Amino acid sequence: MKHDKSISLLIAQLVIMIALVIMDFMNQPHGIFRGVLFTALFVITAILLSMRFQFMTKVKGAVTALKRAIAGNVNTRLLANDEPLFNEVIFSINELIEQLDKVQVQTIKSEAARKSLLSNISHDIRTPLTSIIGYVDALKDDIAASREERQEYVDIISKKASALKDLIDEIFHLAKLDADEVPLQPEVLDFAEITREAVIEFLPELTKVNMELNASILEEKCLVTAERLSLLRIINNIIKNAVQYGQDGQVLGIELTEHTTVYQLSIWDKGAGIPEDELTKVFERMYRTERSRNPLHGGSGLGLAIAKALVEKNGGRIWAESNPGVKTSFSFTIPKQL
Repeated sequence: MKHDKSISLLIAQLVIMIALVIMDFMNQPHGIFRGVLFTALFVITAILLSMRFQFMTKVKGAVTALKRAIAGNVNTRLLANDEPLFNEVIFSINELIEQLDKVQVQTIKSEAARKSLLSNISHDIRTPLTSIIGYVDALKDDIAASREERQEYVDIISKKASALKDLIDEIFHLAKLDADEVPLQPEVLDFAEITREAVIEFLPELTKVNMELNASILEEKCLVTAERLSLLRIINNIIKNAVQYGQDGQVLGIELTEHTTVYQLSIWDKGAGIPEDELTKVFERMYRTERSRNPLHGGSGLGLAIAKALVEKNGGRIWAESNPGVKTSFSFTIPKQL
């Protein structure tokens, strides 16, 4: 770091003043040396005044730039100069402005995501509610001609109401995850046994949609430290997603493998798959492809977002891979028990 010029000049000024005082004290005659000292003192004082003026100008410029940044112009950056101490201040301010810029960008993205989420939620709540109201009105007006038709209306109302309840439950669960109001209670678990337990629950559904189960789960214990309920929910959400969108491929794959520090569970299907440009979006809230907007497929669009949040809370990571029409897999890891 360069030596501060102002300090050097102040030291020189002090030395000259001491020399002049000593000369007066010793009754030294006025001469050329004394004149040189006075001239040097004058020049140094002039330089210090000039430096002070330049410094104040730079400070005013910095204040103006900061006011622009505060007003929202986060592209503003302060220019450094040859004063080391002042440069440190400038660099710190520029770093703060850069952080403010990132926060502003994130805020804009969050606001857009919030609006999109509210729009999708409104759509997904209004649609089943409209159907429920329509069928209730039909029952009230005795539009159904037979007992069988009335029972069909009641079954549809029950199905729509259950789907609406599931959607609201998932919205609240995700909101609690965001607010960090879902405290985990980790324990030592057998990941292989948890996986088998989750898969068994889906066997009737797999038979119903004519999907073959292709499972490869380690026989030995796979000990991990995680919360049981959240681990089951992660697996259930991913399997449910595979059954909904991959049943055309008629195969559901489950593969639990061991790695150096983690266990990895991959759940795959041979359905239509996911385009490459959408792979990074599938874990976004309420994100669904146009195909998944089809009422035949259903889904809240929150299952994978919840799975991602729970995986990360349990110290793992999650990702998706897809070769459309060939194989689409969702994989996540959980750290091994230490």
